[in-house]
Amino acid sequence: MNGYTVLYDPEGHLAAELPLDRTTHEHVARAVLTWSDPDALVPDDYEQVGLLLAGAARAVADDVRALAVTLPEDDGRRLFAEFVMGQAEDCLARPSRDLLRVRDRARTLRALYERLDRLQGTAPAAETTTTASP
Repeated sequence: MNGYTVLYDPEGHLAAELPLDRTTHEHVARAVLTWSDPDALVPDDYEQVGLLLAGAARAVADDVRALAVTLPEDDGRRLFAEFVMGQAEDCLARPSRDLLRVRDRARTLRALYERLDRLQGTAPAAETTTTASP
């Protein structure tokens, strides 16, 4: 026995119930963006930081996606959210074993949080139907 438990959650119910530690992720992103020495960490350490940022970015992207689909298809906020999510997918698909790639992930996470902040509270209210009296 190895002491690990594998969770099978294909619908993502567990992730939906667990809040992200936004403050910690923002601090990590800020720290990464201030690093100036590309040799400060070994590639494996860069990869670990990149994985942390990627996990947070994917969770925020899911939240952005959930809010964006509630908007009309021609709404600029939805179109821009889809653009940001596409850019995020491209960034997260690349390995992050150096400072440049980890910085890209930090910028991606910041962009997703900015989009999330702009989309929160924009879900359309339930439409009310009014009838004119004759």
